[in-house]
Order: sequence, then structure tokens, then C-alpha cells
Amino acid sequence: MSLKAKIEAIVYATEAPVSLDQIVKLVKAPEQQEGDAKAEVRAALEELVAEYSAEGHGIEIRQVAGGYRMSTKPEQHDVVRDFAKSLKPPIRLSLPALETLAVIAYKQPVTVAEIGEIRGVDASGVIGTLLDRKLITTAGRKAVIGRPMLYKTTKEFLLRFGLKDVNELPSMEEFEKLVAESFQGDLLPEQAAPVEAAAEEIPATGTE
Repeated sequence: MSLKAKIEAIVYATEAPVSLDQIVKLVKAPEQQEGDAKAEVRAALEELVAEYSAEGHGIEIRQVAGGYRMSTKPEQHDVVRDFAKSLKPPIRLSLPALETLAVIAYKQPVTVAEIGEIRGVDASGVIGTLLDRKLITTAGRKAVIGRPMLYKTTKEFLLRFGLKDVNELPSMEEFEKLVAESFQGDLLPEQAAPVEAAAEEIPATGTE
């Protein structure tokens, strides 16, 4: 079996993104130098990425959350979303939870009090929901009086929205579209405005 075929099989089989180093360990020959193996694997991955980017494929190989995995192309999202809806109920998040998630994504790491200042309401009630969904996690404590807990987004958040890292966060308008698509349109159109309004107070510098 060729190196490219092995890598293709690994990327196809993985549920979580598989890193370059993980692939190298799996396919490296005993007598091969680490640097040579990594260069060959990287070259083969680049070839596969280019091949799957062709118009004749409905899937692509993307670099997401520090690794590689196969995913459907954006132009196929509608048909895949309809298929997913036919299999299981959508993940549901309330509007306050979506607003809070947006604030955390663009202001992280951030405390509950800081989220409340931006949103204008108490955000503590939805933090537990986002933690349960594994979309956010704790990020230590802020060095101020009371040492409040800080929160940030997780690898699951990156996976859910198809991002390589938080530096790839899009504009707020695009993020709202991603939210609606990722949660299978569960957010009603008239609910989008409050999310945008809450985001207007988030500094344009993005993540910290």
C-alpha cells in the first residue's frame, strides 16, 4: 500500500482530527529518519488535500483544531444537514446560551461578570449548559479580588465550527451564520438580532 493510501485511510477513519506527528508515528518505517518521514507525510498530505479539493469530490481534507480530518464541502452542507436531521434531533441551545458563547469566543478568557457586563444580563445560568456541551471550559482564575473563574472555548468548539484555531474566527455576521448552520437552524431568524446586538460591545481586536 502506498504512503498516500495509508494516510488517506487514517484521515478517513479518525473521529477527531489526527495530527501530522500522529500520522508519522503510524506510517514511519523503522529505518527511516524522523525528519525524512515527516517531510514525506507532509508532502503526501498536501497532495491529498489538493486532490480532494477538486470539483468532483463532495468531501475535503481540512486542517482543523491542530490536525487533519475529512469533512463535507460547504456547498454540500444543505444536503448533509437534511440527512443529519433525518437521523437524530438537533443540538439545542437557548438564545442566552448562544449569546454567551459568542461573547466567550471573541473575548476569551473571560469571567461571568465580564460576560454579564457585555450582555447586560446575568450569564451564570447558561455557563453550566455550555460546559455540559463541552463548548467551553475553565481557564484558571483572574488575578483580581475574589479570583473569579475564567472561561474559554474548547477543542469541541473548534470541531463544531470547523476552525483550525480561534484566530480563524470570522466576522460576527459570519459567526452567526455558522451558529445557525452548526446547530441545524434551531435558532429562529428573529432571534439573530439580539446576538448581533450583544456582539457590538465586543472589542474588534478579537481574542486575547
